[in-house]
Amino acid sequence: MTSKPKAQVAPLPWTEILAYWVLSFGSHLYSFYELHIFSKEHEARLEREFQLEKGLVNHFKDHTDFEWSFWTEWAKKSLLWSLFWHGVISRLTSIFYPKLRVPALTIFGLAAASRLLGIKGVIVLLVHLGLSFLVAQLRRPALCWACNLLLLSTLHFQTLQDIQRGWYETEEEYYLLLFSVAVCGLRFISYSQEHCWCPAQPGGAVQFCWLLSYTFYHPFFYNGPIITYKDYIQQMQSPAEDTDRNGATLGFLMLRTGRILVWWCIAEYMIHMMYMHSIQSNETYLEILPPWALGGLALALVQFFYVKYLVLFGLPSMLATMDKLVPPRLPRCVSIMYSFTGMWRHFDEGLYRWLIRYIYVPLGGSRHGPLWKVFSTGLAFGFVCLWHGGHDYLQYWALMNWAGVLVENGFKSLFVSSFIHSLIEQHFSAAMKRRCIALLSAFSTAMLILSNLVFLGGIHVGRIFWKRVFIQGWSTMAPPMLAFLYCFAQIGLEWTSHPP
Repeated sequence: MTSKPKAQVAPLPWTEILAYWVLSFGSHLYSFYELHIFSKEHEARLEREFQLEKGLVNHFKDHTDFEWSFWTEWAKKSLLWSLFWHGVISRLTSIFYPKLRVPALTIFGLAAASRLLGIKGVIVLLVHLGLSFLVAQLRRPALCWACNLLLLSTLHFQTLQDIQRGWYETEEEYYLLLFSVAVCGLRFISYSQEHCWCPAQPGGAVQFCWLLSYTFYHPFFYNGPIITYKDYIQQMQSPAEDTDRNGATLGFLMLRTGRILVWWCIAEYMIHMMYMHSIQSNETYLEILPPWALGGLALALVQFFYVKYLVLFGLPSMLATMDKLVPPRLPRCVSIMYSFTGMWRHFDEGLYRWLIRYIYVPLGGSRHGPLWKVFSTGLAFGFVCLWHGGHDYLQYWALMNWAGVLVENGFKSLFVSSFIHSLIEQHFSAAMKRRCIALLSAFSTAMLILSNLVFLGGIHVGRIFWKRVFIQGWSTMAPPMLAFLYCFAQIGLEWTSHPP
């Protein structure tokens, strides 16, 4: 999980690269078309079974992706307005009262959280914050971890869940509290560890106020993306002249808002044209899907997840940039991801940095040998599994990703060994080495997609895909699928070596 210098890949003839682009783009479009046809053929049954909502003209809308439906409903109710007023307060205070900007944003964040979560919900967060703050003053990293893990575990206590559900009229309001506590738990761990590592300083009240500001920073409060306490404090304290290069102007705002609207339209178009979330919920449909439609379902699920997080992270990141923060980069397109390590490094960059800084590196990482590296990586994936809920399908997903990262690192270590490296240099040209890397990456990408299907759809989706593609279709479906994944990998390698 460590960051390494970007390796340069050998250039290929432009005609070959063009062929990879055509095959990659064409396979996406055709597989989506086949899934669209299947969706329309079974539309009446899907509408009865899953109560599809009326959407665009002559189309239903697949509303069964909980996360998208949940956040879009909250956006319509209040989040868009609260984010708008956050932006207004931030700009006005930056212009007229720069010294009051952080206090004003903190007060607004507390008020907005109180309005949505209620006073009792905010009290829960303040209790967690206070306990984490007090334990951090002891400067014992292990004790801080134990305290924060215990606080996160309260999310799974049935008695507390029943009490907290009783505070709200709807289940969605309770889930908003659940998500807020989970994301704030990462912030409390970040503060605790940073406080333990830094030299002792006076001014506990000032530190507490900064922790309040960090916790209740409104754009990141409910869903992220994640930024570390150290980065937040340093960037918020930076003089305005040092951060004006971010260009938080009207033009920047209009451009970024336009991009977010385009991503939102793409996501809505996908769930109107392809009912992939309803189809994945029924094993019968997964068994009878034609091969191309089955591939389209896999691509549609992971692509929708990608576009969804462009929207969910895009708007908060835009506001954070206007506040002179440097948010994590938005997710990279999953169709050009060709490795487990690349997916973890570039999809949720904020979470990746958090895991590296607070779990992987403190545990030793690769500094104490390969076995310790395996252990550090395993604990990082174990924490991600538990943080997401620890369900059985998440355990399979975490194990698959852990194994994928270990296998990829093992192959890298093998190929850089003196004996293998000398053989490769003697018998393979630079272009042929790149083709071999893409071929190996095709197998890695297949397993990566399978793990993502388990995460997005559950164990039954991964099991049926494995059976249909690699058991029943080992001679008919697997070879062409790997051929197209080889093209995807070549595009990914080209994109990595020549980013736009």
